[in-house]
Amino acid sequence: MDGSDRSFKLSSAQRKWLERGLTQPGGKLPLFDDSGRKISPAVVKKCVEMGWAEPWFANPTKPDWLVCKLTPAGRVLLADPIQGSTDAA
Repeated sequence: MDGSDRSFKLSSAQRKWLERGLTQPGGKLPLFDDSGRKISPAVVKKCVEMGWAEPWFANPTKPDWLVCKLTPAGRVLLADPIQGSTDAA
């Protein structure tokens, strides 16, 4: 998917995770939230499926953790006030 699905709206967890990539070098997305909890694998998986995030590199220390970065489609989505609304899971 290329992130242009106009029928899907970001959940608040997805938006919060993706927004953190806006201020990081290369759009790097965090592995943990502000409280130190691991980002939900479901959030990561859905964002990658929708094309808003993409795998960046393999984590040699924790191979089961997916290190991702924000895609151009993710940046467009976050800038779109309609798409950026938060009412889907």
